[in-house]
Amino acid sequence: MKTLRSPLHLHLRLLAVALALTPMAAVQAKTPADQLIVGMSMVNLFSIDPANAPGLDASGVNANLYDTLVKRDQGNPEQHLPQLAERWAISDDGRQVTFHLRSDVKFHSGNPLTAEDVAWSLYRVMKLNYGLATTWKAYGYTAENIQGLIRATDAHTLVVDLPQPADPLLLIDSLATSPSAVVVDRLAVLKHEKNGDLGAAWLVTNEAGSGPFTLAKWTANDTLVMTRFDGYWGGPARMKRVLVRHMTESQSLRLMLERGDLDLAYGMAAPDIKAIESAATLQVQPLQRGTMYYVAMSMKQPEFANRKVREAVRNLIDYQGIDQQVMPHYGMLNQQPMQLGLQARLPDPGYKLDVAKAKALLTEAGYPHGFSTTIRTLSEPPFIDIAARMQATLAEGGITANIVTGTGNQVYGAMRARNFEMIVARGAERYPHPYFSLRTFAYNPDNSDSAGLPNFQGWRASFFDQQLNALIDRAGVERDATARLNLYHQAQQRYDEQAGPIMMISQMTDTAVSALDVRGFTGDDAEATRYLGVYKQR
Repeated sequence: MKTLRSPLHLHLRLLAVALALTPMAAVQAKTPADQLIVGMSMVNLFSIDPANAPGLDASGVNANLYDTLVKRDQGNPEQHLPQLAERWAISDDGRQVTFHLRSDVKFHSGNPLTAEDVAWSLYRVMKLNYGLATTWKAYGYTAENIQGLIRATDAHTLVVDLPQPADPLLLIDSLATSPSAVVVDRLAVLKHEKNGDLGAAWLVTNEAGSGPFTLAKWTANDTLVMTRFDGYWGGPARMKRVLVRHMTESQSLRLMLERGDLDLAYGMAAPDIKAIESAATLQVQPLQRGTMYYVAMSMKQPEFANRKVREAVRNLIDYQGIDQQVMPHYGMLNQQPMQLGLQARLPDPGYKLDVAKAKALLTEAGYPHGFSTTIRTLSEPPFIDIAARMQATLAEGGITANIVTGTGNQVYGAMRARNFEMIVARGAERYPHPYFSLRTFAYNPDNSDSAGLPNFQGWRASFFDQQLNALIDRAGVERDATARLNLYHQAQQRYDEQAGPIMMISQMTDTAVSALDVRGFTGDDAEATRYLGVYKQR
């Protein structure tokens, strides 16, 4: 018996066939209107404890979970805006800063945020003594003196004394920008303290903040979910939820953006970004960062302790080739230990690939036939691509380099432990300020292993130059602008003369690709993008 089919049934069948023949890109899905779905690599996200989370990925997460006393005014190092602190005053002698806090701030736990929480958060950083404590050690703070120097005089007043002469504006800037300067909920954290660790084990994967979002879920190298904190003192975020998916393949990011499964993506490779720049449903936003890509050598290795060898390596880096062929959409050529655009920055010295000069320098150094070494790096672009080009050009000079890849913790952990030979990496100083740039890359106040100063890249590389230290120290307390500028210039020249072992290649640029209906997104200059004002225009 023949089955009779209604006109409606035939119409639906024809529609199904038409849809099956339609290209996938044309049938675009839509993410929920009140949720932001983000795709990015989270391979370097191994802790979100503010006392031990120096990486860019952790900073981006914690910027949404926590608050700081003050914040930068669009990245201007001389201007700061209120956040938890409504106002502040600097004493006439410049040795004391008094902060007056808002009285309406609550942590996610419901506990009121007080000046005691601020003081304790900084004490906790010093007591745990991870790498981020270096920021505060530079001002003269120690675990022993910080509680007497940074103290609450009442629930909403914090007094900060400088233990040694320094520009108080630098301290305020650190309170605005350091990943360790966020305020944690003292009472909530201490509930999870084990064996006197100040909650360190718990805060690796949990949070105790007052920011616009709370942490709902985090599965390493899989997903991270933040939900809106409706009691946020600055008003609730427009997105109910931010879901971050761990994605390392650029083509997968591109495909999911094109079909509407993602709202926002970071870390896409240059060819994929170029391919979608003209897409009608997507928008591309370049984000200038302060972080540097660099090649570093450990001066614990006898070869790299020799200045002529370091000069030879400097002549075996194809700066221009890397800039033109590897770094588009990743970074801009920068050969100084200071960020582009700063008044104090000297022009690039003009380093370039010069194999003949490198060979001559190696011969003078006692290595006419070169030597063997290793290059540690991440396996993702552009790190692995830089390392591969380095391997090739080093070989031209007679240096055999074996590339060793690993996770972020393995690669950067080896450098923080001063247990490496060469490394291709990316690191701070993320914030545009000449003093902090020089301190990060060129300064090392104590070259002993026991000093434990991993936030100083110079210490990691075992580079110590007392004259350079003195120039940077003087710049940090000099109040005359002209004299300070001259000191910054002298410091850069000295670093160049000494062939500092951390050789800048490029200043990071990031590219965020988002759906056309995503509004209110602006990438922060410190990779600490806040999603508070992001929404979808639908």
